[in-house]
Amino acid sequence: MQFIRTALWIVVTAILVAFVSMNWDKAPVNLWPLEDNNYIHFQWPVGIIAILFFALGFGPMWFINRTNRWRLTRRITSLENSIRIAASTEAPANVGSDAPAKPVEPNES
Repeated sequence: MQFIRTALWIVVTAILVAFVSMNWDKAPVNLWPLEDNNYIHFQWPVGIIAILFFALGFGPMWFINRTNRWRLTRRITSLENSIRIAASTEAPANVGSDAPAKPVEPNES
């Protein structure tokens, strides 16, 4: 399984490198408007801009997914532990023969 994961990351990295190298033309990005109707802008390669904004969109969703997965894993572990505890406390009560216990008769003296 680790080999498949590593191979997949190598393929994704190769695709990203190819994308950035094919889109190396610089494009202006207007960042913030100024008072004189100009903008603070910078020029970066189109591939880098695309990857940057993809990461800005993907990052929060990945973080939410990881926190939900962590929360659900903790909840499942807690429920499994409570079931184990409940099963271990019931086990001694059921130990013994299947026949019903005879009532104890008082001694007549």
